Amino acid sequence: MADASAEGVTKALSPRNSSASYDATARQEANAAPPAIEYDVERIEKVYRRLDLRIIPAFWTLYFLCSAIRSNIGLAQTMNEDVGHDLITVLGLSSKDISTALALFYVAYVLFDCPSNLIMSKLSPRAWMARIVFAVGLIGASFTAVRDAWSLKFLRFLLGVVIAGMWPGMAYYLTLFYPPSRTGKRIGQYFTAAQVSAAVVGLVSAGFQLIDGRGGLYGFQWMFLIYGIVAIIVGVALLWWLPDRPLPPGQSRTNTGIAKWLPATPEALTGEDALIHYEDLKRVYHPRPWTLKDLLNVLMDWRLWPLTLMYFGVVGVGIGTQLYGTVIIHGINPKFTGVQLSLLFAPIWIMDLIAILIVTPISDRFHRLRPFFFSAATSIQIAGLLTVTFAPTSNPWARYGGLLLIGFGLGPTVPICMTWTNEIFQRRHGEVGVAAASALVSGLGNLGSITTTYALYTGWPADAAPGPHQYRNSNLVMIAILAVSVTSSFVMFIALKIVGDKPRNKLNNDGNSTNDDSDSFQDGAARREAEQRGFSRMWWSKKA
Repeated sequence: MADASAEGVTKALSPRNSSASYDATARQEANAAPPAIEYDVERIEKVYRRLDLRIIPAFWTLYFLCSAIRSNIGLAQTMNEDVGHDLITVLGLSSKDISTALALFYVAYVLFDCPSNLIMSKLSPRAWMARIVFAVGLIGASFTAVRDAWSLKFLRFLLGVVIAGMWPGMAYYLTLFYPPSRTGKRIGQYFTAAQVSAAVVGLVSAGFQLIDGRGGLYGFQWMFLIYGIVAIIVGVALLWWLPDRPLPPGQSRTNTGIAKWLPATPEALTGEDALIHYEDLKRVYHPRPWTLKDLLNVLMDWRLWPLTLMYFGVVGVGIGTQLYGTVIIHGINPKFTGVQLSLLFAPIWIMDLIAILIVTPISDRFHRLRPFFFSAATSIQIAGLLTVTFAPTSNPWARYGGLLLIGFGLGPTVPICMTWTNEIFQRRHGEVGVAAASALVSGLGNLGSITTTYALYTGWPADAAPGPHQYRNSNLVMIAILAVSVTSSFVMFIALKIVGDKPRNKLNNDGNSTNDDSDSFQDGAARREAEQRGFSRMWWSKKA
């Protein structure tokens, strides 16, 4: 290991003198690459931990709020139901109105997800992310004014338009600062915001129900209003909070166009930290501007479709559980009150959070085995759904235990799927590969959300009819699409073993792309990623 000083690295990055040019020519004649600068792994990890402190809390906060605003319509259906002040009764909604409103959100999300992410890759990522959160807060607060089914459906569609690109945009943003093989844990860290949001929103909704009628607003209207206002404030704050994409050492940031009117934000890294990051992740510092041909190459890559089917199943079940969790619990025991339903809803997402914190860091350490982690977690969901479906109706707590299993299995699946997408498509197609593939997998995969929100549970009147078999067919459909997800993950794994995933372009040590069919990027992170970390450099191995 050669632990180069900041001064030495600066010289290495400076224009070559005549002797250096001669040496470079000699190396080219010898068909050899310039020597790479290597840093101690602990020093590199310290740089990434510093980035964590800047990026992950901001992402956690924005995802918490956007998840709360996206899903609180599910809670509004049962809030203060005992006095007729729930969303359904107040607006006079039918079950079809609810399922249509829920599905319209995902229709808009599917349509605008990829365009939003591609725009983000061309503009300032932090400004685009701030725009998303601000707009989500504005639309979320507007739900306070809904008076009929038409306005509810319209606002749900608008919410899908403005929130499109948020989730894949966050995954894309991470690849500007981290190697894809290190993003699973970090996606999992801010993905816990959705689980905490589901739990906290459920608990806090009990408080909103207690202020029902104050100020002339129903409890669910207070919920819409407060979350929307907080998201607007956070959206503005993100302009200062999030860093812009990193620049090569010595290069000054020049703002053009709309960026000239945005407030400046501190650089993510400075000094030696910035130099180390440059050497470790050169691929993100020298992106080649992508063209329509590059985008078409991504769209024609067969690897998109198994990943999309993986995402289709798990996100469909996840959104179905999030939106209809209280409805399912109510079906288990119709005697539960609105407050009891909210309190019983929260532990599902606590189980989800625990699984994320346990599994996603391990999946990063064994990044070549992601489909096995994904399939194991998905199988736990299937076991939970079978329990909910076939446990005796005389034992409602056994069926509730099945919901807890579903929550635990859901946790790691979405972060693992998005991380695997980033790994494959950054390697093969570069930055446009990550931006387009993550958005397409997320967007098209959310057709599963449309299926579960529009066609299942309350959207399936015959299946929603009270009785011992209520929601049985909906649960069986969710089991089927989870089986498709498991099958797709193994198809992808086997196909990659046979066909491989060689990059379309190679990144040299100087950061420039070529058309060589090299097996890897030539920056520090890529050289380390050639092998799995396993359980090396864990706290117990360091102690030993």
